[in-house]
Amino acid sequence: VNARLEVWRQALESKGFRLSRTKTEYLRCKFSDVVEEADVEVRLATQIIPKRESFKYLGSVIQESGDIDDDITHRIGVAWIKWRLASGVLCDKKIPSRLKGKFYRVVVRPALLYGAECWPVKNAHVQKMHVAEMRMLRWMCGHTRSDKIRNEVIRERVGVASVMDKLREARLRWFGHRRGRGRPKKYWGEVIRQDLAQLHLTKDMTLDRKEWRSRIKV
Repeated sequence: VNARLEVWRQALESKGFRLSRTKTEYLRCKFSDVVEEADVEVRLATQIIPKRESFKYLGSVIQESGDIDDDITHRIGVAWIKWRLASGVLCDKKIPSRLKGKFYRVVVRPALLYGAECWPVKNAHVQKMHVAEMRMLRWMCGHTRSDKIRNEVIRERVGVASVMDKLREARLRWFGHRRGRGRPKKYWGEVIRQDLAQLHLTKDMTLDRKEWRSRIKV
């Protein structure tokens, strides 16, 4: 790693790009249990580069362990920020619930599900996102859990599908585009197989893009 980093540094600095010795950090991802060489000091020239356990890249949080717990928490936080910025519209009693739902689907939900196409989600992740979204939707309708209104009723009122269904749609949409470009990660592949079985889909159906989109659309 140090040898390659030194080549990279020299190539950039030969063109006038100087890498910061104090701001550069690195993340080592451990996606398997294979035992590797002991940790060594990673250096940029003579400067030791600090190691991070997680790193934000293009809006997603990448963890050293390969898990997505921090990314899920981050996405929920970003969604709440968007929701609060739009609360003047989403909590306005004069605005119809369906219009609020449409606004939510365009503004808040994309922030919540950013990067969801390749998440190897677990039930705990889905439940965490479900709880956060239902709090938002209930507030939009002027209700709390103490009102004892079923989640299905709230969703029907605002016209918003469940986060579980939208996660499945995002995964299958991406799967339809990447068919034939290599095998997915094992755990993500298992999630996809469950999605296919639940909707009675086959891999061959991805060849017809129009039909595929209509079958997975929620």
